[in-house]
Amino acid sequence: MTTEEKQSAENAPHYDIIVIGGGAAGLAGALTLGRARRSVLVVDAGQPRNASAEASHNYLTRDGVPPAELLAAGRAEVAGYGGEFVAGEVVAAESVAGGGFRVVLGSGATARARRLLVTSGLVDELPDVPGLAGRWGRDVLHCPYCHGYEVRDRAIGVLSTGPMGVRQALLWRQWSAEVRLFLHTGPEPTDEQYEQLAARGIAVVDGEVSEVEITGWSGAGDDRISGVKLAGGTVVPCEALVVAPRFDVCGKVIDSLGLEVAGKAAGDGSVLGRHVVAEPGGATRIPGVWVAGNVADPMAKVSGATAMGVHAATEINFDLVEEDTRRAVEVRRRGQEAA
Repeated sequence: MTTEEKQSAENAPHYDIIVIGGGAAGLAGALTLGRARRSVLVVDAGQPRNASAEASHNYLTRDGVPPAELLAAGRAEVAGYGGEFVAGEVVAAESVAGGGFRVVLGSGATARARRLLVTSGLVDELPDVPGLAGRWGRDVLHCPYCHGYEVRDRAIGVLSTGPMGVRQALLWRQWSAEVRLFLHTGPEPTDEQYEQLAARGIAVVDGEVSEVEITGWSGAGDDRISGVKLAGGTVVPCEALVVAPRFDVCGKVIDSLGLEVAGKAAGDGSVLGRHVVAEPGGATRIPGVWVAGNVADPMAKVSGATAMGVHAATEINFDLVEEDTRRAVEVRRRGQEAA
């Protein structure tokens, strides 16, 4: 580190905790820490995973609230307890001599903190099918508990891209009697699976999907999926399409801190994506760094991510209490020796 960089680090604002990510997990953690009378800075890149969804669901007392509205309310609550915010991406973070961390934003600004809570979320890597990505979070879906009720009783297609396809189709059958499994690039179902699908009235469509067909005009707000086009040219009616995205952690801060990343496996052993390895309370193998939300658990819903943020925050505060106590004891002992 150059002399100029050292001076910049020394002059950077200091906080008890810097929260990297302003989604549900980050805001819940910041709120808990603010109420614990800790100084908190939330760095938010402004790219929540559920930004394209019309509403958040299964969040008690807030079911159906648009994601942006939910986050705005959370930010106001955090600010009410003294929490501070800065817009931007943390491009690097490092431990510093004497304890604590220094974070660097894309703008070049820096800040210091005694502890870090990383809630930078994940990226959904979608199947490469024309027309699909633009419908993500609207009528291209992956979680029935988040959006199943909104497409109930419609013609639902399940795009198989891996071993989870059959399981997805059977699950989504709970919300509609008209479910089709498009084999696409997924494996052929076993005889037992074919029997299960037939028993539940789920049709199986062979061949790869070449395109998602859209009707209506986005400017009028009436655009929607109308069908799935197969490579051979056949169009199968469809009003909602279920996919299995690959989940991957995001945020340059993860690499700069050297956090351990591992594959997240489904019940059948297939890898769903990557996540940061952490203890149940969010503690990582890097002392002083906690994680919460989708960066730690790709399957966490909004309510689950919120709970994870609260849990991690309570652990962080207790860790700081222990450090504060050690320092107070050291000061007391030095005073007694001087006397």
